[in-house]
Amino acid sequence: MKTYQIKKREALAQRQWHIVDADGKVLGRLASEVAKVLRGKHKPTFAPHVDAGDFVIVVNAQGVRLTGKKAADKIYYRHSEYPGGMRTSTAEKLLADKPETLIRLAVKGMLPKSRLGRRLSTKLKVYAGSDHPHEAQKPQPLVLKV
Repeated sequence: MKTYQIKKREALAQRQWHIVDADGKVLGRLASEVAKVLRGKHKPTFAPHVDAGDFVIVVNAQGVRLTGKKAADKIYYRHSEYPGGMRTSTAEKLLADKPETLIRLAVKGMLPKSRLGRRLSTKLKVYAGSDHPHEAQKPQPLVLKV
């Protein structure tokens, strides 16, 4: 018996849209479940080298929780590529200013660090409030195990 390998065009035909409400959910647990769906690991046709995952819409990003002292202690770094251009911000400040970025960074860290991972991260749509422009795609609610 041979192992079935999904083709790229077959994977494109099977794509679905899922919606997740992040209000009250723990950031890391939410991000790992979202990364699993983006990758396609929830499907029986999963292959590590094929983009066979689904689209995920995360709404109410401002309501995500951080456990322990991570809100004050966790630091996010970015650099402007100029000398002395290091910028830092805590998770608490990032959650207040740009909650979409906080979730996007958490999910991106759980995806492969390759061309495939960069392509998968474009299928994640994050919104701070409950409104999103993807009603035409008829997203199905994603049941999280957390």
